[in-house]
Amino acid sequence: MIRFLVAVALSVVVSVALAAQEEAKLSPGLQNPGYHEQPAWFKASFLDLREDVAEAEAAGKRLMLYFYQDGCPYCAKLLHESFGDRAIASLAREHFEVIAINLWGDREVTALDGEATTEKAFASALGVQFTPTLLLLDESGDVVLRINGYFPPHRFQAALRYVAERLESSGQGFNAFAAAGGLEQATGQLHEEGGFLSKPLRLAENRAESERPLVVMFEQPLCKACDELHLDILRREPVAVSLSALDGAVLNAFSTERLQTPDGRTLAARDWAKEMGIEYTPSLVFFDADGAEVFRTEGYLKAFHIQGALDYVATGAYRWQPSFQRYLSERRTALEARGIQVDLME
Repeated sequence: MIRFLVAVALSVVVSVALAAQEEAKLSPGLQNPGYHEQPAWFKASFLDLREDVAEAEAAGKRLMLYFYQDGCPYCAKLLHESFGDRAIASLAREHFEVIAINLWGDREVTALDGEATTEKAFASALGVQFTPTLLLLDESGDVVLRINGYFPPHRFQAALRYVAERLESSGQGFNAFAAAGGLEQATGQLHEEGGFLSKPLRLAENRAESERPLVVMFEQPLCKACDELHLDILRREPVAVSLSALDGAVLNAFSTERLQTPDGRTLAARDWAKEMGIEYTPSLVFFDADGAEVFRTEGYLKAFHIQGALDYVATGAYRWQPSFQRYLSERRTALEARGIQVDLME
């Protein structure tokens, strides 16, 4: 379990000039363009997380931190399709205090270790790369479950149940709990891609022989989002071109099939997935030529974000731009300046 007591270093460097370009100006109605109204029952917090955890515990609830940004289509889907669902909203209200934190915000946050910082520096220190990102905490402020990106409603509801019912104490991981629910209608097929590495996977050998980045796609057969990734998104010509710059592998995150990891160990696929903290399928984990992880995606994404992730690693942009969100924003701005309209949810 990841300890939530993050010591937010005051030396975190945030480029004010770049942030000024990123953050939209307020409209006359004092709402940022792309603002999505949040449920009225979200907690109005002073962002002293020590008090928030204690107050949630006193109310018999747990604390949920919701990282968002204005203009985020996946945040809108979460708010409208999940929190807008009566059953899901009822489950969340009964068992959680929900606090919204702006990925680019300047409000003061006091972390559980007492350090004072800003919303955007706090998010940066926690490594928040996607919106929405949700941290579901226990009574001590430990992270029970971290959701990096958008979960469809049925999976988000399963996540709420898992944490609300304290199932982490049973020893069952969330991925296994969600899979046991059998809620998805999917092909039941583990997809393969032409030109990807053949089985059994020898990833350390691949890293020794190839200078190209490697993407490992952690999937499972009953996975509607995996079907969409392989049958639609990766079939699109621009995405396929971006994918061609990387070596690739697909593995079943629940399989006992043994493989060689990038660091040379031999493990069952499910053991490696558990060690890697895989909580969503498909999760795309990227490795550099030396076999070190450099980036990952862990939520439901459409074509613009998938292609963006592939190019983010293939071009080495992650080395000079640590914020994937800023990279995507600059990419979108550059495309639209050339007359190319971007549909984030296509």
